[in-house]
Amino acid sequence: MSQVRRSRSNLAGTRTARRPPAASHAPASRGDRLPKTAPARPTLFQEDTISSDKAQSWVYSEGYLPEDDTLLRARERAGQLGCTPVLPGSGAVLRVLAAAAQARAVVEIGTGAGVGSLYLLRGMPDDGVLTTIDVEVEHQRAAKEAFAEEGVRTTRTRTISGRALDVLPRLTDGAYDLVFVDADKESYPEYVEQALRLLRPGGVLAVDNALWHDRVADPARRDEVTTVIREIGRTVRDDPRLVPALIPCGDGLLVAVRR
Repeated sequence: MSQVRRSRSNLAGTRTARRPPAASHAPASRGDRLPKTAPARPTLFQEDTISSDKAQSWVYSEGYLPEDDTLLRARERAGQLGCTPVLPGSGAVLRVLAAAAQARAVVEIGTGAGVGSLYLLRGMPDDGVLTTIDVEVEHQRAAKEAFAEEGVRTTRTRTISGRALDVLPRLTDGAYDLVFVDADKESYPEYVEQALRLLRPGGVLAVDNALWHDRVADPARRDEVTTVIREIGRTVRDDPRLVPALIPCGDGLLVAVRR
């Protein structure tokens, strides 16, 4: 979920999933590092795989795991508040990541109305604790309503109201299994820096909106938010402490494991 200002122009929470990200040709790489310049031309195999039906495949994958009533009501509340939840495909991946990492200590930067929180909690062990931060108190009220509907014990969530950059430095170094970043995009560099401090070795970083409405893949797009998110992708990709991947689910999910 996003720690958003109401003026943000993302997808509305109750709106049907918007046009999916356009198919982008994955760069061919030599070794682990990818070039900092424009992506390389696709290989023959990639050209055979990428088709004009990629948008249809995106829609299919987003609906692969239908959301239940609890998630749908949380998504509706997000729309009423003007904040943008993770799309179903990204939520499903978050649940898998939390389950694979057996994440008992998770930080979510940007609570929103609790959609992303629910996906994380569903993947975490029953004794896992989610620390979720949002500057908007009314967002967290909505999230708590979702937690109550889900039947989540109050001891499993720690909601903190305030600016994430004021809260994060107070959290313990290397004490968390997963950090999910989905707040104001201009602060993504600082959030990722804090996340790397908080993660234990083997911990997982996840950053939502990593393709930012198809703009990141288009080098002609140079507005501030697109540039920030594009640069974060490069920073995570080139950090020797991380094993990264960019997943084209939802609006793009950048994930990495801390070595």
